[in-house]
Amino acid sequence: MPHPPHQSLQVAAVQSFPGPAAAVPQPRVPARAEDGPWHAEAVCRRDEAGLFFAPSKEPTAARLSREEAAKRVCARCPVMVACREHALLQPEPYGVWGGLTAAERRVVLARMRRRAAELRQAPGAGPIAAAG
Repeated sequence: MPHPPHQSLQVAAVQSFPGPAAAVPQPRVPARAEDGPWHAEAVCRRDEAGLFFAPSKEPTAARLSREEAAKRVCARCPVMVACREHALLQPEPYGVWGGLTAAERRVVLARMRRRAAELRQAPGAGPIAAAG
């Protein structure tokens, strides 16, 4: 089964940046076999590894610039939605996945949890109440 596209990128990132290899976290392998096929079509498989994962102690301005460049790569990717879903389901704690940074994914996940809690707590939350 192929590894996620960022896994091979991360290895290159570790080799590209000074510092201990432990500073770069290991990506997770897809949890389900059906997650695998989208990896082969990912545009990031052909791009600079350092765009998707931060080197240790990266300055804020450099991080923001790198993340924007990674998001531009994601924007032209035919499997961006599948990648984003993977990153939200895992959840991937590091890097840019599906056009979202780790911080952006945390916000999305928090909103999803809040919305689910609101729907569970709403009295008489039938189909019409849930749609609103």
